[in-house]
Amino acid sequence: MNSAQQLLRSHRHVLLNWTRDHPAPLLRWLRDAEVLSSDQYLSLLDRSPSNAVAQALETVCATEDSSQKFLVVLKEVQDYYCRDLQVWAEKHCKNDSITKPVVAPANNEDKKSKGPFAKLFKGKKKGFTPTTEFKANEELKTSRSVKLANIRVPISAHKTTLLKRTEQLKCYSEGGGEASNSASHIEIRYTDLFVTEDSDLVDNNQHEYFDLASRRARIYVHQACQRIRPCHLLSPEEPSGRPPKRVKVKGIAGIGKSVAVQRLVYEWAIGKSMREFTCVFDLRFRELNLINAPLSLFGLLGERFRYLKEILPDLFNTPSSLLFILDGLDEFKFTLDWNNPGKNIDVDSNVPVSELIVALIKGTLLPEASVILTTRPSTKAPKQFFQRCCVVLGFEKDQVKEYTTKFYKDSEVAGKVYDYILNNDNLFVLSFIPLYCYIICTAMAEFFSTGTQGVDESKSLELNPPRTVSEVYFCYLFTAVKHHALKGHTERSTPRSEVLSLAKLQLTNLGKLAYENLLQKKIMFDRRDLEKYGVTPADVQSTFLCEILQPLKEETVEMFSFFHLTVQEHLAALYCAINLFSNEDIIQALDFWCFGVNPPSSKAAPLQNAGFNTDKLEGLQMFTRFFMGMLRARLAGQLDGLVLSPVEQESGITTRLGLWFQEQFKGREMENMTALNLLHCLMEFHMKEATSIAAPEIKKLNLFKMKLSVVDCAAIHYVLQFSPHKLQELNLGYSNIGNRGLNRLGPILHRCESLYLRYNCLDRQAAILESAILKSNECQVKKLFMCGNNLGPEGVLELWNALEYNNTVEELFLDITGITERGTENIVNCLSKNTSLKALTIVGNDIGEVGRTRLKELEKRRPGLRIIANFVDDLGLLQAYLDWVEEIQADKDQMDSVKNVDALQSVLKGLEMAGEQAGKGKNVEKANELRTKIVALLKSSADLTRAR
Repeated sequence: MNSAQQLLRSHRHVLLNWTRDHPAPLLRWLRDAEVLSSDQYLSLLDRSPSNAVAQALETVCATEDSSQKFLVVLKEVQDYYCRDLQVWAEKHCKNDSITKPVVAPANNEDKKSKGPFAKLFKGKKKGFTPTTEFKANEELKTSRSVKLANIRVPISAHKTTLLKRTEQLKCYSEGGGEASNSASHIEIRYTDLFVTEDSDLVDNNQHEYFDLASRRARIYVHQACQRIRPCHLLSPEEPSGRPPKRVKVKGIAGIGKSVAVQRLVYEWAIGKSMREFTCVFDLRFRELNLINAPLSLFGLLGERFRYLKEILPDLFNTPSSLLFILDGLDEFKFTLDWNNPGKNIDVDSNVPVSELIVALIKGTLLPEASVILTTRPSTKAPKQFFQRCCVVLGFEKDQVKEYTTKFYKDSEVAGKVYDYILNNDNLFVLSFIPLYCYIICTAMAEFFSTGTQGVDESKSLELNPPRTVSEVYFCYLFTAVKHHALKGHTERSTPRSEVLSLAKLQLTNLGKLAYENLLQKKIMFDRRDLEKYGVTPADVQSTFLCEILQPLKEETVEMFSFFHLTVQEHLAALYCAINLFSNEDIIQALDFWCFGVNPPSSKAAPLQNAGFNTDKLEGLQMFTRFFMGMLRARLAGQLDGLVLSPVEQESGITTRLGLWFQEQFKGREMENMTALNLLHCLMEFHMKEATSIAAPEIKKLNLFKMKLSVVDCAAIHYVLQFSPHKLQELNLGYSNIGNRGLNRLGPILHRCESLYLRYNCLDRQAAILESAILKSNECQVKKLFMCGNNLGPEGVLELWNALEYNNTVEELFLDITGITERGTENIVNCLSKNTSLKALTIVGNDIGEVGRTRLKELEKRRPGLRIIANFVDDLGLLQAYLDWVEEIQADKDQMDSVKNVDALQSVLKGLEMAGEQAGKGKNVEKANELRTKIVALLKSSADLTRAR
């Protein structure tokens, strides 16, 4: 039939029958061929399969051009469908029967010439001209054709199986309300992640959430980092131009590693990504945990992918066309021996599964095959075995907005929730983790629903929109209980205490499971583990546990884990909050969780048999914050239904806790993560009485080189605002707080005698804020360290103006702050009127001859002011910079900071300028030593970058 349009119209019914059970490949290829627009495509994915195909066929049949493109697409995707369709396609989709339009490729690397079977049979290329010998060898030709046909069918079955398994994403749905979202197709729900090169030389051992926050702070502000799309993990590396064979992708729980892998597998299975691979084997470590007997790679894959068993020998013949995706190394229960040289094994060697995995990753087994490994940061997987190491950093601001928009069908609700997140520091910092974003959006749904129904719903919660982390998680939990656990038992107007009362037994059992296993660092559970705590797998399917516990079902395994590590921590905290009543029990618990002090014998359930490795106390920091938030909720009556109404003895808890925190601040050096965690605990507790007792004992706060988020700054501000005294020292050097963090701290900065803000990514706006503080009549600042910030000439002009009126600052350090000649215009006029300033350090700035002349004029007018403008002027300054350089040498990870590299180069330039005028002496010797070490450090950094 000459007209493709007429052909399709006459066969539309049979085409619908053949494709309606599995429309995804057809619809995706039609979109990429521009037959369907992106909006049409996403709309069709949200419909039933039958309706989606029917609508697509109606669109296709509208024009002759789209009908011809459809026939081309159908020929490409025929392997996904039944034999009848394939016969039809072979008959009607021949190139000589239709005019073949150009189909837009997904991307450059997806060209047909690099298709999956091209590598499998060498010489079998498009446009290949057979030689005489090849023509004569008909037997070989027939043999290869048979092999190709034999492989094509199982691979097609494999792709179809993978598509069906990967095309759905878990989504929030609380019913038919306007804020619910039933769309769950991966193309609709998936939001791209920020993945970049992992430059850390060692993995951090602190709580993975805090490690990630630190990493993001460093990368976002300092690094000119390259974003890597998951589909490009195996793209060629510079300068070699060769694709990496082994790739490690690490990220914390909930950051989206498994979802990214799911998307990757989906893209390959649908034929739109990594088409250079004939076959992709996705293996999950939680399934590999069940393999106790030795087995071979052939046996493993033959059992896991039974429909591929017959063709595995053919696939192994060309290992370069194979990709293994190993997801979730952190869930693997077997020990991996990375140092053992091991024995030579091949695909038929029977060995323990742990040896098999190590051999595959190290490349001693199938070295030409490609491997992508995902893991959490805490799991050891030595970097020397990988050609590329990446870290998943979650969402950026734009992705948070995109995710929120996709989460709610109602765009007005989505906009309100996003604005609320954006304007709340606690929620904003949480939202960059995809699973946190899900929890926040679920918790917010009822508060921001449109119309009168939304008002009734938020009243039914008897809560305000959440502000703290604890409140977010409690709203999430309550929403899950209300809408999933108690269907048929409650109405929207049912009091909160009644709802919690109905779920009391399940929440208590679940909390005990969470707490006792948190102490043991256990995050994966089997059926027996659940039943031990009175939880059955049936409960997971039929109650609110479907929003809390995640069943991990594979072909041969059934395991369970909490939806997220922090969900387990929150449930554990809730359990403790409803089971610790006496002041003594609560204090013993805090001593235990924060400082590893084993509790004396107690009748309280959480303190009995409390075995825990006290070397891992940092792993309980988020849990302790949750506990303080849940304790506050209990005292406020928000846990009524789970506990009896507050009794009289609880009236003393707030005072006793205030005294306990006071003791910690009084008797301990406050300069580490433990100190910061105590501040967060007080903020989550949010009781003015307790904080007012504790805060005055904080005389110094040293958080030097601790990467602080805006939420950390909020915690510091919350506690210190209740102290009436000045703070002797607040050291936030190298903390990357940025302007937003400094603004959060603004109201308490005037009370800091020594204020260290070195290398904090501050700019002119920060200088304006600091200037206002210096002008304040309440200012008590004596030492101000602003080194290494990009204040610029305009920013420093603001500081000079402020110092004209300030009478407290005695020492001001402005090394390497971007001051130019312009930045010295008003320095003489302003500082000559200042009476308190005794020392000004301004080295590492290019102020020019005019600037130096102005400094000399200032020295004449202010003979009591010492100005250090050259590095060779001060021996102590030179030694301080030498110590700094040696510190960077000892911790090469610091060189990943572009700011540090820039700072070193600024110091080097300043030394060279000073050297032209310097003579001899100790200062010059120190300057030369510093210059030599900086040159060597910059060279080693450049060499390391090239090596990577």
